[in-house]
Amino acid sequence: MAVLLGLVVFLFAFATKRNGAREVSGPNIQFLGENNLFITHKAVSKLLIQNSAEGKNLTKETLVLNDLENALKSNPMIKTAEVYVAVNGTLNADIEQKTPIARVSTNASYYIDDEGSYMPLSSNYSARVPLVTGYVEKNNLKNIYKIAQKVKKDAFLKKHVVEIHQDKNKQLYLKLRQCQFMVKLGGVEALNKKINNLKAFYKKSLKDKALGRYSKVNLQFENQVICTKI
Repeated sequence: MAVLLGLVVFLFAFATKRNGAREVSGPNIQFLGENNLFITHKAVSKLLIQNSAEGKNLTKETLVLNDLENALKSNPMIKTAEVYVAVNGTLNADIEQKTPIARVSTNASYYIDDEGSYMPLSSNYSARVPLVTGYVEKNNLKNIYKIAQKVKKDAFLKKHVVEIHQDKNKQLYLKLRQCQFMVKLGGVEALNKKINNLKAFYKKSLKDKALGRYSKVNLQFENQVICTKI
């Protein structure tokens, strides 16, 4: 019995050592979710190679998966990354990209992602999201993010809002598709009420064929819609 047990232990240790010494091939890269790629397979592959002992004669024993994952997640296009080695020795990377919800277009150009963080533009793909103009600080995106998030989640706003503007006094405005006027929101307080007022105004003005008559629409006062005619 003892001999049999010793044989089993020896075989297990031998198999483990042999498996660990197996050379790693790949990488096999899988993007999760969004089909439009802001970062390419080639760029991800390059990151993996640069952070895996130059990728030469790499074995399971010498591969540090956490280091590879951290290297991928340090890329500002990548939200999450999982790296693992299959039984056959193939290096696999499952990548989830960041999701942009607005594009800042001031003296600097970049995206704001769905967590309110900075995301660089991509030379590989441009997202169709509202522009953000005016006085914008990269380290102070809280209010703009709140508006952009609202636009993304609300069907009416997603269809009609093409621009979010912030002036030097931090007052916020919306630009609607095919409308000459700017919609003044003011601050982000009572935002749901202001948006409901905008929807009611838009629906009535569209019915009356009056959308082209206004130069300004002011929603900053919670229970009022103040319109300035052209």
